[in-house]
Amino acid sequence: MAKAKATNKAEDLKGKSSDELNAMLLDLRKQQMDMRFQLAGGQLQNTAEIRKVRRTIARVKTMMSQQVAAQAAK
Repeated sequence: MAKAKATNKAEDLKGKSSDELNAMLLDLRKQQMDMRFQLAGGQLQNTAEIRKVRRTIARVKTMMSQQVAAQAAK
Protein backbone atom coordinates (compact mmCIF):
# COMPACT_ATOMS: atom_id res chain seq x y z
CA MET A 1 0.00 0.00 0.00
CA ALA A 2 1.09 3.55 0.56
CA LYS A 3 3.80 3.23 3.17
CA ALA A 4 5.01 6.77 2.52
CA LYS A 5 1.77 8.16 3.93
CA ALA A 6 2.40 6.42 7.23
CA THR A 7 5.47 8.57 7.84
CA ASN A 8 3.76 11.96 7.55
CA LYS A 9 4.84 14.47 10.14
CA ALA A 10 2.72 17.23 11.59
CA GLU A 11 4.58 19.84 9.53
CA ASP A 12 3.56 18.08 6.32
CA LEU A 13 -0.08 18.06 7.38
CA LYS A 14 -0.36 21.74 8.30
CA GLY A 15 -0.60 22.92 4.70
CA LYS A 16 -3.35 20.51 3.71
CA SER A 17 -6.98 21.46 3.34
CA SER A 18 -9.75 19.76 5.27
CA ASP A 19 -10.79 17.82 2.16
CA GLU A 20 -7.26 16.51 1.72
CA LEU A 21 -7.11 15.54 5.38
CA ASN A 22 -10.46 13.73 5.13
CA ALA A 23 -9.26 11.80 2.08
CA MET A 24 -6.02 10.94 3.84
CA LEU A 25 -7.92 9.79 6.92
CA LEU A 26 -10.13 7.48 4.86
CA ASP A 27 -7.08 6.04 3.12
CA LEU A 28 -5.26 5.48 6.40
CA ARG A 29 -8.30 3.81 7.98
CA LYS A 30 -8.53 1.44 5.00
CA GLN A 31 -4.83 0.72 5.26
CA GLN A 32 -5.21 0.05 9.00
CA MET A 33 -8.08 -2.35 8.39
CA ASP A 34 -6.09 -4.22 5.73
CA MET A 35 -3.15 -4.53 8.10
CA ARG A 36 -5.37 -5.91 10.85
CA PHE A 37 -6.67 -8.59 8.49
CA GLN A 38 -3.12 -9.43 7.42
CA LEU A 39 -2.05 -9.66 11.06
CA ALA A 40 -4.95 -11.97 11.90
CA GLY A 41 -4.10 -14.14 8.90
CA GLY A 42 -0.43 -14.29 9.77
CA GLN A 43 0.63 -12.49 6.58
CA LEU A 44 1.86 -9.19 8.01
CA GLN A 45 5.65 -9.04 8.04
CA ASN A 46 6.27 -5.68 9.72
CA THR A 47 3.93 -5.27 12.67
CA ALA A 48 5.42 -1.86 13.52
CA GLU A 49 3.56 -0.45 10.50
CA ILE A 50 0.28 -0.80 12.42
CA ARG A 51 1.62 1.54 15.10
CA LYS A 52 2.89 4.03 12.51
CA VAL A 53 -0.47 4.14 10.76
CA ARG A 54 -2.31 4.53 14.07
CA ARG A 55 -0.13 7.47 15.04
CA THR A 56 -0.51 9.07 11.62
CA ILE A 57 -4.28 8.80 11.99
CA ALA A 58 -3.97 10.60 15.32
CA ARG A 59 -1.88 13.34 13.70
CA VAL A 60 -4.45 13.82 10.93
CA LYS A 61 -7.33 13.96 13.40
CA THR A 62 -5.41 16.47 15.53
CA MET A 63 -4.85 18.73 12.50
CA MET A 64 -8.53 18.46 11.60
CA SER A 65 -9.62 19.49 15.10
CA GLN A 66 -7.11 22.36 15.12
CA GLN A 67 -8.53 23.62 11.82
CA VAL A 68 -12.06 23.48 13.24
CA ALA A 69 -10.93 25.38 16.34
CA ALA A 70 -9.20 28.00 14.20
CA GLN A 71 -12.36 28.48 12.12
CA ALA A 72 -14.46 28.85 15.26
CA ALA A 73 -12.09 31.48 16.64
CA LYS A 74 -12.50 33.70 13.58
